[in-house]
Amino acid sequence: MFQVRIHGRGGQGAVTAAELLSVAAFLEGKYAQAFPSFGPERSGAPVVAFCRIDTRPIRLHEPVIEPDTVVVQDATLLHCVDVFQGLEPHGFVLLNSGRSLDALGLADLVSRLPLSHARVVDASTVAQRCLGRPLPNAALLGGVAALTGVVGLDAILEAIMARFRGGTGEGNAAAARAAFELVGGGASC
Repeated sequence: MFQVRIHGRGGQGAVTAAELLSVAAFLEGKYAQAFPSFGPERSGAPVVAFCRIDTRPIRLHEPVIEPDTVVVQDATLLHCVDVFQGLEPHGFVLLNSGRSLDALGLADLVSRLPLSHARVVDASTVAQRCLGRPLPNAALLGGVAALTGVVGLDAILEAIMARFRGGTGEGNAAAARAAFELVGGGASC
């Protein structure tokens, strides 16, 4: 089973990102589940969402304690939440930031993970350019597809287009595609 934990702030789309990732997995014929963990927080408060993907039915329903992948939608969470708690030794980290992992003080984390398992992508800037709004969730899903291979980009794009119509869907899909290319070493939109 592949487990993803997404850390964000209220209003950044962490819950939607987990849902879209599970839909993408389902579109590829896998079993998936997504759910949030938050109380009556207001916009901007820390939020956590979870996604599990497997080739067999998933019976677990508790929060993801030992994630294979941690996605951080807002780098300011690094100073107030232990976002990497329980991260598997073979795990992946994708962080939304315009700063490098070293500049963020994460050199120790990077040294503990396999080569190229921790990446940053400025998903907010990508989203601003492609969507006209700095919402990082769809862009980060493209990055997750490139970094982990747990789902393909085509499934991510299909899930996005099924959820969002018209220009919003096209902008989010463009942001996901651009982040996929950036994390995979290509160009942006």
